[in-house]
Amino acid sequence: MADLRCDFAGIKSPNPFWLASAPPTDKAYNVERAFKAGWGGVVWKTLGEDPPVVNTTSRYGAIAVNGQRMVGFNNIELITDRPLDVNLAEIKQIKRDWPDRAVLVSLMVPCEEAPWKKILAAVEDTGADGVELNFGCPHGMSERGMGSAVGQVPEYVEMVTRWCKSMTAMPVLVKLTPNVTNILAPARAAKAGGADAVSLINTVNSIVSVDLDHMAPNPMVDGKGSHGGYCGPAVKPIALHLVAEIAADPECAGMAISGIGGIETWRDAAEFISLGSHSIQVCTGAMHYGFKIVDDMIAGLNNWMDGKGYSRLQDFHGAAIANLVDWQDLNINYELVARIDQDKCIKCGLCHIACEDTAHQAISVTGQGPLRRFEVIDPECVGCNLCAHVCPVEGCITMAPVDNGKPYLNWAVDPRNPHAGAAE
Repeated sequence: MADLRCDFAGIKSPNPFWLASAPPTDKAYNVERAFKAGWGGVVWKTLGEDPPVVNTTSRYGAIAVNGQRMVGFNNIELITDRPLDVNLAEIKQIKRDWPDRAVLVSLMVPCEEAPWKKILAAVEDTGADGVELNFGCPHGMSERGMGSAVGQVPEYVEMVTRWCKSMTAMPVLVKLTPNVTNILAPARAAKAGGADAVSLINTVNSIVSVDLDHMAPNPMVDGKGSHGGYCGPAVKPIALHLVAEIAADPECAGMAISGIGGIETWRDAAEFISLGSHSIQVCTGAMHYGFKIVDDMIAGLNNWMDGKGYSRLQDFHGAAIANLVDWQDLNINYELVARIDQDKCIKCGLCHIACEDTAHQAISVTGQGPLRRFEVIDPECVGCNLCAHVCPVEGCITMAPVDNGKPYLNWAVDPRNPHAGAAE
C-alpha cells in the first residue's frame, strides 16, 4: 500500500490527516478517541490566558441543501474555556502516551511580547511538537484585538511571528484568515517573520441565517445574534484557491502548508495535497460524522494512490500547481460541445430549460411526455458545461472536445485584444 507518512515542517505523523483546532480537540478525552480512531495528529483547541473566556449557548448555526445537513456550518464559539493548567497537563499526557502522533497547540494571547513568551514556555514544557498562532478567528476574539484583527494586518503577523520564533525552538505555524482581499500579504508576512508553515483557511466571517420569527441572526443567544465563523464543505472552493495562491507564490517558497476548509473525504484531501498542502486539517467533517471518518479517508487515499502508481504523498504533492494559470493564459481556441446519452436520459428537461432560459438556446426538444427527446444544436453550443451540471443523472451529459484545427491562442496574444502583445 502507499506510504501515507507525513513530514510537515519537521513534524512527523503516520498520515496527513489531522484534526484542526476546534471543539474536537478541546480535551484529552476527545484527542484520545481521535488517535484510537487513526488520526495522524491534532492541533489542540486554542489556548489563551487565564482566566479563560466564557462561551455562550447556543453556539452553532448550519445550512442544509436539498436535505444534506451541515453543508455550511457557522459558529460563534471562542477559544478554550477550560483553565490553562488543565489543558497543559492534558497535552503533556497525550504527547507522552502517543509519541508517534503530531500534537500541535493553537495559541492566542494579546499582541504583546510578554504574554507570548509566557505561554510559549508553558507549551514547550509539555513536549508538544509545535505551535499554531491563531490569527484567523473572525468573531469574539477579533473584537478584543486578537484573532483576525492581527491576521488582517501583515505588519502584526510578521511582528508576532518574529517574536515567537525568537522565543521557542518549536516549529511555528501561522493560521491565516480568509477575511482579507489578498492572502499573499499575510502569508508573505509570516514568511518574513520566520514562520515554518502556514495553515489555512480559518473560518469565513458570516451570518449564516436569520430567524424570521424572532428577527435575529442564528445562532441566537437570548433573542440576539452575532456574526460568526463559516466553515464546512461550502467553503472548500475558497480554501483550495487560497492554498494554491500561496503554494504558487515564489516569495512563500519553503513554507509548509496545512490545508483546512471543508475536507470530509479522501478526494478532498488529495485535491488539497495536489495544490500544495503538506498536511490536512479537518473539523466540521468530524463534528458531523464522528472520528471514524478517518478510516475511509485513509483507505480511500491509499487505494487512489495505488491505482495511480503514487507510492508516497510527495509523488503528487503540488502536482496541480503547474496547470494553474491566469485566465489570460487559457487556450481560447479550445472547443467543447455537449453530448447527451439518450440511453441514460430520464426526460426531465432540466438541460433544455437551463440552456433555453439562461444560456445559449443550444438544446432542442422534440416529441411529448415520455417520448420527448433532447438534442444538442452543435453550432449554438459554446461548451459552457451548464447542461452537464444541472443534469441529475451522472454521466448522461458529457463534454466532447472539437477537433477544429486551430492552434493554441491565449488572450494575452490574441490580436482582438487591444492590450495584447506580439502574437506567438
